[in-house]
Amino acid sequence: MSEQPQQPSQPPGYGYPNQGPGAAGQAGPYGYPQGGYQQPGYQQAPGGYQAPGYQQAPGYYAGDPGAPYGYDPYGRPYSDKSKIVAGVLQLFLGGFGIGRFYTGSVGIGLAQLFTCGGLGFWALIDGIMYLVSNDRTDDQGRILRG
Repeated sequence: MSEQPQQPSQPPGYGYPNQGPGAAGQAGPYGYPQGGYQQPGYQQAPGGYQAPGYQQAPGYYAGDPGAPYGYDPYGRPYSDKSKIVAGVLQLFLGGFGIGRFYTGSVGIGLAQLFTCGGLGFWALIDGIMYLVSNDRTDDQGRILRG
């Protein structure tokens, strides 16, 4: 007498011979079609391959009024201010806080003005950081352009 091995209890639609909800053209576990998953917010190059079911995320296009200078690779909007201009202003006129006033940081600009740029050290370090850092922001939280 041969006994059939007892299969563990599984929810319906999973396991052999059932392939789960994403099989045979059915929607997958998050509503995406089998094999057609597209990362949200990903932009395809113009004229390039278009994945099935691809939809462009709202707000991520060149004419977005909230980001007139576009977005960085992480989806953060670019500022209308330049990090090179801010860095050079901070290096040469940092004792007056001009680089900080340029980016809209009025409070820190006043602090640099009243301390002569931290006796020059604060202004020098701040200017170098503007030039080499890629994540400096303006007063509205937008990334400074390169």
